[in-house]
Amino acid sequence: MGLTRQYLRYAAGPVFGVIASPKANVAFVTLRGGERARYAAVGACEHVFVWDLRTAEKVLVLEGKKHAVTCLRPSPDGVHLAVGYEDGSIRVFSLRSGDSHVSFNGHKSAVSVIRYDDLGARLVSGSRDTDVIVWDVINECGLYRLRGHKDDVTQALFLNKKNLLVTSSKDSFVKWWDLDTQHCFKTMVGHRSEVWGMVLLNQENRLLTGSADSELRAWDISYLEEAKEVDEPQEKKKKSLDDDDDKNEDEGPNETPEERILGCKKVGSVLREGRDRVVSLTTDPRSNIIVCHGLDATLEIFSVIPEEEVQKKMEQRLNKARKKARAEGGTGEVKRKLSDEIQRLTSIKASFKIRSLDCLLSPQGEMKMVLLLQNNTVETYTLKTKEDNPVPNKTSHLTLGGHRTDVRTLAFSSDNIALLSASAETAKVWNRATLQVVRTMECEYALCSLFVPGDRQIIIGTKSGKLQIFDLASGSLLETIDAHQGATWAVCLSPDQRGIVTGGADKTVKFWDFELIKDKKLGPNKRLTAKHTRTLQLDEDVLCVRYSPDQRLLAVSLLDCTVKIFYTDTLKFFLSLYGHKFPVLCLDISHVSTRTSLTWPSWTRPGALGTHLLSVLQDSTLIATGSADRNVKVWGLDFGDCHRSMFAHDDSVMFLQFVPKTHLFFTAGKDRKIKQWDADKFEHIQTLEGHHGEVWCVAVSPNGDYVASSSHDKSLRLWQRSREPIILDEEKEMEREAEFEETLANGDEPVVPGEARGEAELAGRKTVETVKAAERIMEALELYREESRKLQEHKAACEEAGKELPSPKMSPILVACGSISPSRYVLDVIRKVRSSELEVSLLVLPFSYVPDLLTLFSTHLQQGLEVELVCRCLFYLLRIHFGRITSNQMLLSVINDLRTHTITKVREIRDLLGFNSAGLQFLQREMESRENMMFFTAAADTFKEKEKKKKKKRKRERAVLTVT
Repeated sequence: MGLTRQYLRYAAGPVFGVIASPKANVAFVTLRGGERARYAAVGACEHVFVWDLRTAEKVLVLEGKKHAVTCLRPSPDGVHLAVGYEDGSIRVFSLRSGDSHVSFNGHKSAVSVIRYDDLGARLVSGSRDTDVIVWDVINECGLYRLRGHKDDVTQALFLNKKNLLVTSSKDSFVKWWDLDTQHCFKTMVGHRSEVWGMVLLNQENRLLTGSADSELRAWDISYLEEAKEVDEPQEKKKKSLDDDDDKNEDEGPNETPEERILGCKKVGSVLREGRDRVVSLTTDPRSNIIVCHGLDATLEIFSVIPEEEVQKKMEQRLNKARKKARAEGGTGEVKRKLSDEIQRLTSIKASFKIRSLDCLLSPQGEMKMVLLLQNNTVETYTLKTKEDNPVPNKTSHLTLGGHRTDVRTLAFSSDNIALLSASAETAKVWNRATLQVVRTMECEYALCSLFVPGDRQIIIGTKSGKLQIFDLASGSLLETIDAHQGATWAVCLSPDQRGIVTGGADKTVKFWDFELIKDKKLGPNKRLTAKHTRTLQLDEDVLCVRYSPDQRLLAVSLLDCTVKIFYTDTLKFFLSLYGHKFPVLCLDISHVSTRTSLTWPSWTRPGALGTHLLSVLQDSTLIATGSADRNVKVWGLDFGDCHRSMFAHDDSVMFLQFVPKTHLFFTAGKDRKIKQWDADKFEHIQTLEGHHGEVWCVAVSPNGDYVASSSHDKSLRLWQRSREPIILDEEKEMEREAEFEETLANGDEPVVPGEARGEAELAGRKTVETVKAAERIMEALELYREESRKLQEHKAACEEAGKELPSPKMSPILVACGSISPSRYVLDVIRKVRSSELEVSLLVLPFSYVPDLLTLFSTHLQQGLEVELVCRCLFYLLRIHFGRITSNQMLLSVINDLRTHTITKVREIRDLLGFNSAGLQFLQREMESRENMMFFTAAADTFKEKEKKKKKKRKRERAVLTVT
C-alpha cells in the first residue's frame, strides 16, 4: 500500500504595505484619553487602521472578515465607529476595545454612505443597490428600508428638527423622506447630472449640493409650519361659503400636497475652480467651513459667514443705497446675494489626487484637515481661518509604510529574513518578522528583482531596459547598467550563483557574470558589478527566463505563445513547447521532490558517483507554464510532452513558482486569487483568498515556509505554512457547501403575505446567518415536540399503571444546557439570534411551526420571561401570518390568552418604567434645589427657546429689508 501524500495549509498572515485603501473614506476619531484631530481611521482592504497622525504609527486595527471596507463613520460621542463593507454589511466597532458586537445585513452591494443622527441612536445607510435603510443602533435591528432611487445612493443626511431624511443619488434626484410615515414626500429635479454630495448649513435651513459640473447649488429650506406661525395672525381665519370643502385648511392657495412639510427653493450657486465632478463635499461639525474637491489634487475651502455679520453688511449696504437714492432719486433697494453668505477662503494643492477628506474646526478658528490620496498616502493640513489671507500648512505625511504605486516584483533573501518589494518609484526592504521597512531606495519602474548571493546587494530590472544595483547597507545606488533596448521583463540567478540571465523586449537574452571592481568613491574597497558575457538573439520579445536547477537548460517564453528550451552551455535549441493560445507570462522548472529524494551511503566518497547523485537530486524534470489564456500546463523536459493542461484562474495567470525541494507550485492571477497545485497528481490543493485587486506577483521563501504576494490594492500579504494538514476530499466538500450556502442566501427574497412592494419595506435581508438561525429555531421546536410527546406518553403510562413511574430520560441537549425545560430552551435559542436578523429568521420559518411558537409565547408571557423579546416576535408573527392565524379555529384560545397576558405584562413594565422615571425626576429636582443649578435637559430646553426667538426675529428683519 502506497503512502498518502500529505499537504500542509498556508494560513493567512498580516497585511502590510497599505496605508489607506482608496475605496473607503477617511475620518477623524477620538481614542480614550486622546485629543481631537490626532487620530484618523482609514480603510485598509478588509481592515480599518487607526493612525496616530503625530507619530505616524498604527495604534489600532479593527479586523474585518473578508470583504473590503467602503465607508466609515464615527458616532457623535466618538465611542463607536460604523464600518460599511463591499458585501453590503455594516459593523459597529468600539474604539475602546476594538471589538464589534453589532452588525447589520440589509444591502446587497457595497455600502456607499453611513450617517448617524445627533443622538447616535439611529443609523442611515445608502448603497449601490439604490436602497436606503434606517437602523436602530440601540435595539440592534433594522427599522425600515426606503426604496425610490434608481442608481447608487451618494449621500444621506438627517434633519433632526423635523425627523426628516434627505438623500441624493447618481440618478440626479434629491429625495426628502418623512421618517414618521416612511414615505418620500418631495423629489428635487433641479440637477442635470449625478448628485455626488450635499451638506446642510444654517442650522438645517439651507442645502448645498455638488453635482457633475463646477457649480455648488444652494437651496433654501422653509418649514411651512414655522412660516405660518410667523406670518399668519393669531386668530383663526374664518371659512367662507365660497371655500372648497375638500381643501385642507392648512394648505395655502398655491401649495401642493408635497409641500405641506417644507419647501425648497434654489437661491443661487457657488462656482468651484475645478471643472470636473465633485468627489467629496463636507463641512466641519458646526457647518462653519465648507470643503470640497474634485478628481484632481485641488482642495477648495469656503467660509460660511455668520448671520450677524451678514446683517451688519446688509445694513451698511442699505444705508449707502439709501443715501445714493436720495441724491440720485433711485429706489434704494438692496438684494441679498449668496456671495454675501458663502465666501471663498483659499485652496490647497495636495501632492496627488484626493480621494476623501475630513476636517475639524477649533474654537480658536484653526481648522485641521486630513486628506486621503489616491496613491496610498495620508496628509494633514492646518489652516487659520480667522486670518485675512490664510495660508495652509502641511503638518504630516504618511508615506513610509507603503508604496505609491503597485508593487510589480517581490523577492526573498536567502536566509528568509528580508523581503524585497519594488514599484514604479521605490524599492523597499522589509523585515519579515516585524514587517517594518528596513531600507527605502528610489529606483526606476521596476519589473523584476533578486537578491545577490550574500544578501548585501539587490538587482532590479526596469521598464527602461536597465539593471540597477543597490547596496543594502548604505541604501545607495551602486551602478546602472544599460542591459536591453526595451523593457527588462525577467532576471534569473544562475544555480551556481556566479551570474544572472536577463530577458528583454529587444528580443534578446543576455548572460551576466558577477565581478568585483575598484571604485574611486569607495577607496580601497571593491564593489559588485555585472559583466555581459553572452547574448542569445531570438525572433520575438522575451517575457520570462528560467534556469533549470541543474543549470543544464534555459527556458525562455516568447511573445509568439511558445516556450523555447536551450542548452545553457552551447545555447543550442533543444525543445519548443507550444499549446497556449496567448503568451506565456510566467514559468518555472521543478526542484527535487521530497518523495524521491536520495541520500548518499556512508561509504560514498566524492567522485563520479557523487556527481551523478547530485544531478538526480536537482531533478529538473518538469516545467510549468502559466499564460494569459488562464491555463497552466505541466510539461516534461525529457521530450517536451504536455503532461496536463489545467484551467487555473478566471483571468490571466500572472505568476508561477515552484516550492523549493517539492513538485508543488503556486500560481497567481488577475482574478485576485493565489492557488497551490501538485505537479505530480495535477490536483488543486488550496486557494489563498484575501486580495481585493489583481495579484501581480508572488514570492516563495527558500525554505518554503512563507509566501508573499502583492496586488493592485496596494497591499502586501504574507502567508505562512502551518502544521495543519489538508485533506483534499474535505476541501472539495467545504467548497461545495460554501457554493450551496451562497446560492441559498442569494435566492428569492422572502415576501410578507398581503403586503405590496412599496417605498418602505423590511430592513433586513435573507442571508446564510438568517437561514441557519431559522434552522436552529426549527430544531429547538422539534426537540420541544419530541419532549412534549414523551411527557404525554409518560403521563398516559402512569394513568394505566395507577402509580408513578420513573421520569423519561431527558434529551442530552437539555442536559448540556443545565437541565432546563424544553420551552425555556426554545426561548434561549430565540434569544441567541442576533437582533438584526430576528425578523428575517422568523419570516423564513415555515407556518407549521408558528402554532407551537404562539403556545410557547403564551407560557413565557404568563411566567414573565423576556417580555420585550416575546412581544416583538409575537407582533411580527401576527403581522406576517395574520390571515392564516385568524382563520385557524384551534388558535382562538391561544390568541385570547396571548391578548390577556400581553396587556397585563406590558402594563406592568410600563408602570415600572414610569415609577423609575418619576423617581429620577424627583431626585433631579432635589439636587437642583440643593445646588441651585440646572441639569442638561432644562438647560437644553432654555437654549432651544432662545434660538427660536432669534429665528423669528431674523425672519421679521428679512421681511423689513425686502419691503424697504
